[in-house]
Amino acid sequence: MIAKQPKYSSLTSPVKSTGLVVGLLFCIVLVSFPVTAREWQVTPGEGTLQRAIDAASAGDTLLLTAGTYTGSINIDRRLVLSGQGGDSVIDGGGSSHVILVSAPDVIVQGITIRHSGEVAEDENSGIFITDQGDRALIHNNHLEDNLIGVYLKGPESVIVRDNEIIGSQFHRMNDRGNGVYLWNTPGSVIRDNVIRFGRDGIFVNGSRDNIFSGNHMSDLRFAVHYMYAHDSEVSNNISVNNHVGFAIMFSDRIVATNNISSGDTERGLFFNAANYSAIAGNRVVGAEKCVFVYNANYNQINGNSFERCQIGIHFTAGSEKNEIYANAFIDNRTQVKYVGTRYIEWSRDGQGNYWSDNAAFDIDSDGIADQVYKPNDLVDQIVWRHPLAKLLLNSPSLQLIKWVQSEFPTLHPGGVTDSRPLMLPSAPPLSLSDNHGNLASVAEVSN
Repeated sequence: MIAKQPKYSSLTSPVKSTGLVVGLLFCIVLVSFPVTAREWQVTPGEGTLQRAIDAASAGDTLLLTAGTYTGSINIDRRLVLSGQGGDSVIDGGGSSHVILVSAPDVIVQGITIRHSGEVAEDENSGIFITDQGDRALIHNNHLEDNLIGVYLKGPESVIVRDNEIIGSQFHRMNDRGNGVYLWNTPGSVIRDNVIRFGRDGIFVNGSRDNIFSGNHMSDLRFAVHYMYAHDSEVSNNISVNNHVGFAIMFSDRIVATNNISSGDTERGLFFNAANYSAIAGNRVVGAEKCVFVYNANYNQINGNSFERCQIGIHFTAGSEKNEIYANAFIDNRTQVKYVGTRYIEWSRDGQGNYWSDNAAFDIDSDGIADQVYKPNDLVDQIVWRHPLAKLLLNSPSLQLIKWVQSEFPTLHPGGVTDSRPLMLPSAPPLSLSDNHGNLASVAEVSN
């Protein structure tokens, strides 16, 4: 049953027909003051919601009472769908998209959205927004049991915020869908969502001018995955127990600030062909590699904290013109892995980085160590090129090489040099408490 209840009308009194003049005046008033938007109260059932959408006018609000609405729906006009929190459920029945948005300025809020199709080629999604869905607002919903949570395919300036998106746990991880998938959707904002399970938390391809901020992502392949997406911001996000935290690939002019990667198994930060970007104020704890820089150029990496990883930073020879300074490398088993013969300076304007294993003195008390720090020596490079050489680490021959190199620095075969190493970290690291008031303690790695 559908009850159509107008909020109010600009015409509240009937007009009596008193002649042609009055009739013309009425027509003028009717044209000048159109009937205002209405509210529809929709009751659960199979097909009831789509029938309400078809009967509504642009600008109307559909109020979903508690219960389950079965069947996929297509919102093809400007409407507001508003549910009663988790009590209003739209169930797609395992076929196609649960909600298809094909009109601008649509709002979907306060609804549980579940059970999309599972056909990857058809991009089945909980909410699928076409290139006609500019300025959509997807707010305060719970999405579960969908192949893709929210898919933005071509619209501009969409906002997805304060949603909980729970992906699938079946199949191989690479065969699952993403929490939020963006393609060519300039100006869109993904903010303050909780995303768990599935493949990638936020995956963006071929877009620009996007903001991903304040999201909490866990148990995924990548928390945030950039591909060919330029001039965008990823900030204040938390990645917990994923394979990779933040992967910026083939993307330029990215601002990555104040993110936390805690307990991500492979890499906390990963930059591949990412250029002219600012990476500042991030914290990575307990990954295999805190940060991996591969063929990435002209980036500024400063004010980050890289802690308790197997490798603090893996820096490849194909990366050039990067400025790396004011970072803290704390208790990493290997602070820097760099295999190359070029000499690279990691300080800027008299400020280097903090190295927890640098047993240095600061006689003049200026906060700068009195000796140059070189995090990788000839023995390190031998081991990286020939892993079996680890068996000889305590052998007299390798100990002799270390001693000779320390006494004759000119024998150093290229590598990273910090001429102005810091005695203390330049800034306290970000707290591992997330933006939802929970501790990221599942990722507070203690080993």
